[in-house]
Amino acid sequence: MADFAEPSTWARRAVFVLLASIVTITQLVPLNLEPAGWAAPDLLLAMTCVWVARRPSYVPVYIVAAVFFATDLLFQRPPGLWAALVVLLSEAIRTRHRELRSMSFAAEWAFVALGLVTITLANRVVLAIVMTPLAPLGLTMMQLGGTVLIYPLVVFVAHYLLGVAYAAPGDMRKIGQRP
Repeated sequence: MADFAEPSTWARRAVFVLLASIVTITQLVPLNLEPAGWAAPDLLLAMTCVWVARRPSYVPVYIVAAVFFATDLLFQRPPGLWAALVVLLSEAIRTRHRELRSMSFAAEWAFVALGLVTITLANRVVLAIVMTPLAPLGLTMMQLGGTVLIYPLVVFVAHYLLGVAYAAPGDMRKIGQRP
């Protein structure tokens, strides 16, 4: 099916890809040559969850898959595993975005947190099954906890600075389709 999105939607998609590139590049730049004793939150994953929950038309599945597959390659993770898990999470959020709009923020946060826990554990289980070296469990849980805790801040920035808010219930695009 062809994607007939209006120019503002394409602009938002470009902003998402630009922000994803900036986040990825800043994670790749070595600021300190000593190994870190803590794991930073996955800002790109939190940003993707926010954008998919708030405006799913801004982040179609092919953009999510391409961005996370590129990060798999750049961060030297097993290619496609994390990308596939993030695509599954984003599609689970996308199918429930109308229910999320009517829920409280705490319920949305809990739903996303449960999804983050699920894909993190699934990633570790799959990597353990194929005997790939794993990061220490403490660092993985620290990153997961940080990602869950940073979610409200990412929602705030996306909503107030980038204008990524829920669509109004009767909001229609120019071509008569629901967002």
